[in-house]
Amino acid sequence: QVMLVESGGGLVQAGESLRLSCLASGRAFSTVSMGWFREVPNKEREFLAAINRYGGGMSYADSVKGRFTISRDSAKNTVYLQMNSLTPADTAIYYCAASRPYSAGSPFAYDYDYWGQGTQVTVSS
Repeated sequence: QVMLVESGGGLVQAGESLRLSCLASGRAFSTVSMGWFREVPNKEREFLAAINRYGGGMSYADSVKGRFTISRDSAKNTVYLQMNSLTPADTAIYYCAASRPYSAGSPFAYDYDYWGQGTQVTVSS
């Protein structure tokens, strides 16, 4: 069982940066791959980035490649999403997710068993 709590969202201006954090509770953190997704009303949840349980194997959606960076700190049971050069199109609720144990990182929401409650990111023009 993994419980996830996101933080770090907020209101920023276009061009600025934010770093989201996702704190995982439970002893299974070292066994799970982690992902970040976002959601806007009337659209499907969008994959952003994933990282495997070893802290490698990062993958990114084309829409954020070169601007967003995923990382994890196993000592702190935390995964991060560094977001640079934000635009109004990045406005969404951002979710972190944990895979089932020993699964590889995936761009598909159905491969993740645990989800946080989400954190709002709003980018003004």
